[in-house]
Amino acid sequence: MALRYRWRWFLALVFLALAAASTLMVPLAFRDLIDRGLSQINEPFAWLMALSVLVALTTAARFYTMSWLGERVVADLRQRVYGRVLMQPPAYFETLQVGEVLSRLTADTTLIQTLVGTSVSMALRSGVMFAGGVGMMLITSPVLAGLMVGLLIAVILPVLALGRRVRKVAKASQDRVADTSALAGEMLQAISTVQAFGREQHEAERYDREVERAFDTARRRIWSRSLLTAVAIVLAFGVIVFVLWMGAREVVAGRMTAGELAQFVLYATFTAGSIAALSEVWGDLQRALGATDRLMALLALSDPAVTSPRQTPPPAPRPEGRRVCIEFQEVWFAYPSRPNDWVLKGLSFRLNPGEVLALVGPSGAGKTTVFQLLMGFYKPQRGQILINGQRWDDWGPQAVRSTIGLVPQDPVVFSDDAFNNIRYGDLEASPEQVHQAAKAAHAHAFIEQLPQGYQTFLGERGLRLSGGQRQRMAIARAILRNPPVLLLDEATSALDTLSERAVQQALEELLPGRTAMVIAHRLSTVRKASQIALLDHGELVDLAPHEVLMKTSSLYQSLAEQQFVDRQETA
Repeated sequence: MALRYRWRWFLALVFLALAAASTLMVPLAFRDLIDRGLSQINEPFAWLMALSVLVALTTAARFYTMSWLGERVVADLRQRVYGRVLMQPPAYFETLQVGEVLSRLTADTTLIQTLVGTSVSMALRSGVMFAGGVGMMLITSPVLAGLMVGLLIAVILPVLALGRRVRKVAKASQDRVADTSALAGEMLQAISTVQAFGREQHEAERYDREVERAFDTARRRIWSRSLLTAVAIVLAFGVIVFVLWMGAREVVAGRMTAGELAQFVLYATFTAGSIAALSEVWGDLQRALGATDRLMALLALSDPAVTSPRQTPPPAPRPEGRRVCIEFQEVWFAYPSRPNDWVLKGLSFRLNPGEVLALVGPSGAGKTTVFQLLMGFYKPQRGQILINGQRWDDWGPQAVRSTIGLVPQDPVVFSDDAFNNIRYGDLEASPEQVHQAAKAAHAHAFIEQLPQGYQTFLGERGLRLSGGQRQRMAIARAILRNPPVLLLDEATSALDTLSERAVQQALEELLPGRTAMVIAHRLSTVRKASQIALLDHGELVDLAPHEVLMKTSSLYQSLAEQQFVDRQETA
């Protein structure tokens, strides 16, 4: 990913080399200043000033370039991780903790940004300064430099060993932070339930325990990294002090000048500082590698677009204009999390173009599963689904889904304004088309009464709207999509009588001429259906119009009688 910006890396390396070279020239200027004495001071100080300006300019350029690379690489990484997660099938989200993914997209990528934008820059600079300092020390005094390098190599070994421990503890620390994010995200999304049961204090205590666990793990990480830094600095400076003591003896013996010793001291300081910086970078690297492992786990997820049997989806299945035929043939299905529990058992039916099929049955009969299979969220273990006579897989997910408009039982309203929520059905729609869809869904009137009309922010998950208003927003979105196939998942099951009447009027605008499947618990929703599929425990018990089932099916009669009771209570 980072290799996409080769020229930026090259430019950063150029600035790095210039900054390091100018810094390494400073001890030479000091040597001349000391060895010449105070009689000739103008030229050495002029050189020092010029070098300081050069160091400042090249260091600033290096910092900007490397920081830009860090931000750019992390932005690309976040886009790739998020895009890969969005492409996963629903089976993946059955066990997914949203807060953990958000933690990886924020905290983990921030660690990588620090690594690329700061730590890598520091590591490269320190590496160059270490190599340059050692080289100049060898030129100044090969004996002292050789002794120092040998001792420094011995110093690096315990630093590497401690670095592995830092990486292990850092990964555990990031996992604990992800746990706290997952818990907080789950509770905030269910805040009404938490407050309804009076569990605010209970959930606060649960969160406190998770935070304390994360703190304990972070404390171990900080201790490990502090120990790493301390050991590296003590060992490095211990080596330097010993070598400088040897150098002082060389000056006393007359085998070195004072200027050469000062030059050697400065280069030794550069070298020691580089080792200390590299030890910190090593700690950053180990921590970032722990975060990278977690991000790579998301990037390693399969890409359904790549694994799909057809790389290029065909045109949407509309060979006869807007006429779409749907057929289930001996479909058996069990959810991946419950492989031995068959939800559908040999389901077969045919829905002809323009017909409305109502799915009716007790809770758990498999009605919603039919929708999920038709949308391609799951694959049946046996049997097949045909669209206009061709297998579902032959069309591919994009082609099939482009023909379908979904109105779910719990409609999704995004944290945006009313206009963009409806326009989600067709991102190219004009304002006039959005308004017409809202009018057809009987939503235009209440939208106009909002404080800013269509530009009114609806709150997270549409909290500023009632249940019936959210349903009509979802219907307006489906009308704007203008699909030949419509799926209605219990669109009026949780509404009061007035809201249901408004939603029913909106559905009457949407249904004519379309192939539709309707899941309903209320009899009024299915009375006008062409056929009613009666499901029980995943099996098709009967398939007939309402009038026929009322005469022939005791199960349907009991369901219908219960619906009548519900309607009377609602009235």
